[in-house]
Amino acid sequence: MKILSNAIISLLSQFGTRLLPFADAATHELPLPRLLRLSMFQISVGMAVVLLTGTLNRVMVVELGLSAWIVAVMVGLPLVAAPFRVLLGHRSDHHRSPFGWRRVPYLWMGTLLQFGGFSIMPFALLVLSEGGGPFFVGPVAAAAAFLLVGAGLHTVQTAGLALATDLAAPKQRPRVVALLYVILLLGMVLTSSLFGWLLTDYKKGV
Repeated sequence: MKILSNAIISLLSQFGTRLLPFADAATHELPLPRLLRLSMFQISVGMAVVLLTGTLNRVMVVELGLSAWIVAVMVGLPLVAAPFRVLLGHRSDHHRSPFGWRRVPYLWMGTLLQFGGFSIMPFALLVLSEGGGPFFVGPVAAAAAFLLVGAGLHTVQTAGLALATDLAAPKQRPRVVALLYVILLLGMVLTSSLFGWLLTDYKKGV
């Protein structure tokens, strides 16, 4: 995975300011390879967004046969964690780490939350669609999985953006944030294309 990340960073850094928007956000203190390496957290966020609003949305409605209102509620649950981004940002601003890292523990914890949510989500959705056991187990498990992913997604993005603004010079911060959001959109486009290619075409009745 590290080799793939280094290859992507090397490829993007070769484009320079001509093809990569906001590449002039890089400075001597924060060179473009380091900035692109930092922006990789936006790729994970883009992958999570595509999985939630695209792939899982379609799978839950078409393959699993769940009601559209249940799917809408589940997909909307990650947004419940959005208002807490203010608190997360404030806590990371004042976090005291023995290693001197304010943001990294939040990036680490957010990544774990995303992984935990996605790891239990397939089983939770199968219980939700097929039943078995008490009726509330499926909805509660599915809701917990989506909430975990949403909490992790917002934690990672909040801490990552704060770290980028910490490292960037004051004049370059708007360009750095803009570049990070370009990487987010790029990650969403690339991962949606990849998931579409990897998933088997669905045919009714098969």
